[in-house]
Amino acid sequence: MLSKLNSSQREQLEMIALDQLVPQNHLVRKMETTIDFSFIYDLVEELYSEVGRPSTDPVILIKLTFIQYTFGRNMWRKPTIFAITKRSNLSM
Repeated sequence: MLSKLNSSQREQLEMIALDQLVPQNHLVRKMETTIDFSFIYDLVEELYSEVGRPSTDPVILIKLTFIQYTFGRNMWRKPTIFAITKRSNLSM
C-alpha cells in the first residue's frame, strides 16, 4: 500500500542511539564485554599505511565477520542491528 507523508511528517527528526536498539541481555552485548578485540591492532599494524585516506577500523571488520558467523547471516543484505535483533533475542 502506498502511503504519502505530508510535509510536516517529512520534517520530523528522531534521535536514537544504538544502545536503545539492542536489549541489555542480548548475546552481542555479552560478547562485547567478554571478548577483548584489542589484540587485532597489533596483528594488523604493519598492513596499514600512515598516509592516505583513513581506513575502516580493523576491529569493526572482525566484529562484523564474527557476528555474521555467530548468527549465520549475510549482514550485507539487511541492516545489521535490525537483522541481529530480530533473529535472536537470546538471554543467556
